[in-house]
Amino acid sequence: MPTLVLLRHGQSQWNLENRFTGWWDVGLTDQGTAEALDAGRRMAEAGLDFDIGFTSVQSRAIKTLNLALAAMDRVWIPVIKNWHLNERHYGGLTGLNKADTAAKYGEEQVKLWRRSFDVPPPPMEPGSPFDLSTDRRYEGVAVPATESLKDTIARVLPYFEAEIAPQLKAGKRVIIAAHGNSLRALVKHLSGLSDEAIIHEEIPTGQPMVYDLADDLSAIARRYI
Repeated sequence: MPTLVLLRHGQSQWNLENRFTGWWDVGLTDQGTAEALDAGRRMAEAGLDFDIGFTSVQSRAIKTLNLALAAMDRVWIPVIKNWHLNERHYGGLTGLNKADTAAKYGEEQVKLWRRSFDVPPPPMEPGSPFDLSTDRRYEGVAVPATESLKDTIARVLPYFEAEIAPQLKAGKRVIIAAHGNSLRALVKHLSGLSDEAIIHEEIPTGQPMVYDLADDLSAIARRYI
């Protein structure tokens, strides 16, 4: 029975400040560091072990995985980083305080941008201080100007099927440390959730989600530890 663990990064500085983060790189808070270490300890106590890890190219996810594996004495396992596991791109909302944005545009409009399945936020304008098109991590990548959850799923799932699913089918124990929306893409797929159901799915920071999977990688059980 393949086992897969999904781990959202610990609290980031912009989580704390209630700002839209998306692809922008921000660090963990002290609480986020503690969440990552605690996640590793709880996974070890639960008897979990891993053969390979996957994460995004964003520091908060990478550091969370490193800290969790350190707490498990497993920093030596191979870890693959790929931008397809990045957070959803919040476009022109990147960097904005969520409460201020709601006051400016109206709560219903911001709720639509945040929680609809296929309505993206306004695109990031050229010349934005948050433009990552020249960042070395994304050389050769068409960095999006904005993404809906549907758009995020469209890049996460092909990567999962091509790179991660074969590891699981080969019997490898896999951990994925990523972000709220990239993990929601996987939860939707693995648990067979509808477009409507997934927009209500909340994934807490630093809390390991364990999937017991059938041989075809459909979910048998899902639990937090």
